[in-house]
Amino acid sequence: MNTLKNQTVFITGASRGIGRAIALACARQGANVVIAAKSDTPHPKLPGTIHTVAEEVREAGGQALPLVLDVRDEDQIKQRIDEAAEHFGGIDALINNAGAIRLTGVENLKVSRFDLLHQVNARAVLACSQAALPWLKKSRRAHILSMSPPLNLDPKWFAQFGPYTSTKYAMTMISIGMAQEFKRYGIAVNTLWPKTLISTAAIEHEAGGAQMMAQGRTPEIMADAAVSILNHSIEEMTGQNLIDEDVLRQDGVTDFEGYRYEANDKPLLPDLYLD
Repeated sequence: MNTLKNQTVFITGASRGIGRAIALACARQGANVVIAAKSDTPHPKLPGTIHTVAEEVREAGGQALPLVLDVRDEDQIKQRIDEAAEHFGGIDALINNAGAIRLTGVENLKVSRFDLLHQVNARAVLACSQAALPWLKKSRRAHILSMSPPLNLDPKWFAQFGPYTSTKYAMTMISIGMAQEFKRYGIAVNTLWPKTLISTAAIEHEAGGAQMMAQGRTPEIMADAAVSILNHSIEEMTGQNLIDEDVLRQDGVTDFEGYRYEANDKPLLPDLYLD
């Protein structure tokens, strides 16, 4: 496997949580990291901005470029990706990490909220990948990696929050398509999903609160798996819907206790869409 030294990685939603962890993991391998997110100024409840993460990236050994990006704005997406490519001389990897969550059924979901879920999840994967494509074609080790689940059509995953599920599955289906479509350009396309709950602000505020957080893992497990994927060639890995723990087990990791969010004896909660 290679390292990411001098590779340019563009990460959406990188100001906190899994995106931030991936940014730092890439930085530790000497990557140029583009921190693209809406968080330009501090949020009253949520830690981290693109600027604080940029500072952390530099301290970790990487080059950093913080860019304000709303992934719903296709013109801004193209502008920011071109800006990043011109700054670092290209783009080698796109991480579609930005996400929106609302675990509600059809009856009680505002259509405007569904529009948001669709735009931030499914549409952004298409728009960001399309904008990055001209640059990825020029890279010798091009990757697109989206944070979305394997397709599990068990009705239980649709029963309570079908709208959210449909947008996350759309991310995966678009990625499966791109893996085939972009193979001729030498661009690897995969998805990554956690085996267990990842304890982030999204879980704390949108899903289960502190009690659920105690039964999850830190974002670092997703970051380590993402970096592993980026270090594989297209011949080794493309068109796959990967699970973080499986990726790391293939790398020889056997002890996952260090990834626990809290040291306790509570059983870890499996993430959505995994039986």
